[in-house]
Amino acid sequence: MEIVKKLRHQLGRWEYTGLCLLVLLTLVMQFSTIMQPNEPVFDEQYYITDARHILQGEGTARTEHPPLGKLFVTFGMFLFGDNPFGWRFFSVLFGAVCIVLFYLICRRLAMSKESSLLAAFLLSLENLCFIQASVAMLDVYSLAFMLGSFWLYLKGRYLLSGISVGLSVLAKLSGALALPVILLHWFFTNRARPRKFLSSMLLAPASFFLLMPLLNLIIWRNASWHPSFNPIEQTQTMLRISSMSTFAQYPSEMLSRPWDWILQPKILTYWVDPHYVAMISPSIWALIIPVVLYITFRAIKGNSVALFSLLWFASTYLIWIPVSLITDRISYIFYFYPTIGAICIGLALGLSQLCDIGRTGQMGRLRRVARLAIPGFLLLHLAAFIILTPVSYWWKLPACVALYILARLFLKMDKSPSLEGQYSQ
Repeated sequence: MEIVKKLRHQLGRWEYTGLCLLVLLTLVMQFSTIMQPNEPVFDEQYYITDARHILQGEGTARTEHPPLGKLFVTFGMFLFGDNPFGWRFFSVLFGAVCIVLFYLICRRLAMSKESSLLAAFLLSLENLCFIQASVAMLDVYSLAFMLGSFWLYLKGRYLLSGISVGLSVLAKLSGALALPVILLHWFFTNRARPRKFLSSMLLAPASFFLLMPLLNLIIWRNASWHPSFNPIEQTQTMLRISSMSTFAQYPSEMLSRPWDWILQPKILTYWVDPHYVAMISPSIWALIIPVVLYITFRAIKGNSVALFSLLWFASTYLIWIPVSLITDRISYIFYFYPTIGAICIGLALGLSQLCDIGRTGQMGRLRRVARLAIPGFLLLHLAAFIILTPVSYWWKLPACVALYILARLFLKMDKSPSLEGQYSQ
């Protein structure tokens, strides 16, 4: 009994206990539904078909996308067979990696353990994040390397950060949006060692162009020569095909303009039963604009966490607005997926400030409201998750109850005032 008490005490003191339990319960829910449906959902039909061709040595028909993400889908099928588990295994795994990296990013930004865990909780139980980590599409691979590049940059590992950006682009071209986040944040907060930093960031395009032909050699291993072996020509092909996909040419109710994503709730149904619905959780969507205004204010006041979150939002979301207006390029609601982390950081920052008011505030009514902010919002967020996600109620109800209890338990452990905004390099 004494050993059990000692173990509980040690686990309670270990910083990553709450994170590990959060990831574990998320994985349980992911794997509980990984076999359903047993048919490809939405764009899985293209990537799974491509993976079959790659396994047979026939190359790929999806030349508009870089090779890395497709190879992860292929490798899953190679290991576990041509079945839903093989299709989606690495998506689920990389989704868990995203949660861990996101927490580590929050900590490198000098957010408190409490606020960092709160942000990770919001991200892991956000519907669109959960869905994209449940399907065999490219976005989760690109996001994992994007988050890896942020974390490595904040640790001062500029060389590895540049390579990670390149890997993000090799998974999906939109991974290039990681680079302006890093460049702008360095410009506004640091500017130290400019030669080393800028030369390291050049590794992003360098790794992209050097690794792409090697990865394409795996895809086209039975071909003596293929145009994709030339990285310049392949990049031009990808950009040309992408530019041809416009709203005018492919009108569809599935498409949506970037400004629609934050002005009205957009729903893109991947599958009806179980209901795979690409939709930003209402608990997050309703607060996007208020959170952006809040982090803008905090960034102007010199808060480095808010600044990073704001630059993340601007570089991964706002850029789509001029792109849409100028090129008329098609876009989907899941293009907002890489931006959700920025909103979760801003939201955790605001909720933590309310929590501090609840602990130290003098006005009785305001203090009571502030103390209810986090538990109340967690319940709303969990309710949205339960309603939207395709996980069976037999799995998600007990998992969400456990997550709520764990969140309340671990969010109470860090009683010190939050330290958000002290940038650590």
